[in-house]
Amino acid sequence: MHALAPLISIFFFITSINGASIAQEITQLNNGGLWKIQPSSLTIDPSLVFQNPRLKNAYIALQALKNSIISDPKNVTANWVGSGVCNYTGVFCWPALDTPSQTTVSGVDLNHADLAGHLPDELGLLYDVALLHLNSNRFCGKIPPSFMNMKLLFELDLSNNRFAGDFPSHVLNLPELHYLDLRFNEFEGKLPNKLFDKELDAIFLNDNRFTSGLPENIGNSKASVLVLSNNRFSGCVPAGIGKMARTLNEIVLKNNEFSSCLPPEIGLLKNVTVFDVSFNRIMGCLPESVGEMMGLQHLDVSHNMFSGKVSEKICSIPGLENFGYDYNFFESEALECLNLNGFDNSRNCLARRKNQRSKLQCKVFLARKIDCKAFKCAPPVPPPLPPPPHGNCTQNSPPPPPPPPPPPPTPPRLKSPPPPTPLLSPPPPPPIYAPPPHPKPPNPPPPVNPCVQPPPPPPPPPPPCGQQHPLPPPPTSD
Repeated sequence: MHALAPLISIFFFITSINGASIAQEITQLNNGGLWKIQPSSLTIDPSLVFQNPRLKNAYIALQALKNSIISDPKNVTANWVGSGVCNYTGVFCWPALDTPSQTTVSGVDLNHADLAGHLPDELGLLYDVALLHLNSNRFCGKIPPSFMNMKLLFELDLSNNRFAGDFPSHVLNLPELHYLDLRFNEFEGKLPNKLFDKELDAIFLNDNRFTSGLPENIGNSKASVLVLSNNRFSGCVPAGIGKMARTLNEIVLKNNEFSSCLPPEIGLLKNVTVFDVSFNRIMGCLPESVGEMMGLQHLDVSHNMFSGKVSEKICSIPGLENFGYDYNFFESEALECLNLNGFDNSRNCLARRKNQRSKLQCKVFLARKIDCKAFKCAPPVPPPLPPPPHGNCTQNSPPPPPPPPPPPPTPPRLKSPPPPTPLLSPPPPPPIYAPPPHPKPPNPPPPVNPCVQPPPPPPPPPPPCGQQHPLPPPPTSD
């Protein structure tokens, strides 16, 4: 039996004979229980017959959704009539996990329906749904907190709509959620740290209005795909990203406002096939450790402020097919880079290459040394993988600890010949590392060169949303 079943109590009160007005209540539990659904104005024909209470709840939820839709140009919900909710377009039923003898709604798929409206609170009555796909519609407003009732929800796709507000953190309380797609909306603000502690297989948040830096615990994520492009993230690319090495296959940070050096810890991501940090303000050397990413097929660092050399090790990755490093300030490149099927080295500072920056642009930019320590990013993830410094950039690798002092010599004994000199290993040679930075405060990073294309302007705000269903107050703990 499913653990949720004995905890649910739903009460229906019929207040009319010809058209019954429904008020439903879901018992509020103290420990991660269900969100209390506010009374609904929905009326149910008393002649309707439902196989079980689950399907009656689904009827209430789906009818509330239909009533909240203000535009249905494809008539997707035209057949949402009667008690046979399993026959509704886009609705899928399956035997309940805890009671297989009862049929319940297990999925709702309204992708590409071009529906306009908002999501009502009554959707929280779909507590057996495992899949909710609403992408490519015109839904607006916020995600109802009643979504926390969907304890079996595995996939949530709300992409390509007009949802707004802060990140809907309440969906991270769903115990079975593994796929989250919120791209192409109007969400804004910071990302909660809890997002990267959640065991999600895929995280799609691109094309929103998220701001600030990435949480330092990003390395806790078990996602195989992480797409954060076309937002307004800034600051450092966290070194902790190297902790995602076991699961990460694709990471796309394109078109944000990152303005630090690239941490050498990205070399730990040996299974990544797609790595895209283009259209940012990342500077310094392209870490030599990128050459350790043996799974790379697509590498794009274009439209940044990198300098130094594009190394032979990077361009010799066996499966690398596309490598874009145009619109930077690289001073040299390995010949192996020219043998790649797809590469773009234009608009750099490469001697004897076509379509490069002017000598004046290169001279002005390269005259200022880039010290990655000046960005004061978080400490690297041990063990660090520092590449050797090159050109005008200095990698942010801390010096190793000093060696321990040698043991003191044994004093000679009185009135007896001294013992033979013990065979002690000589002390280790002093480590080789970059000298400490000058006590003067570091120069700020150079301004963005006018030849570096800025990110496109944000899209215009969506049209005003229709009247929203009032949200219930948050639950109170007993």
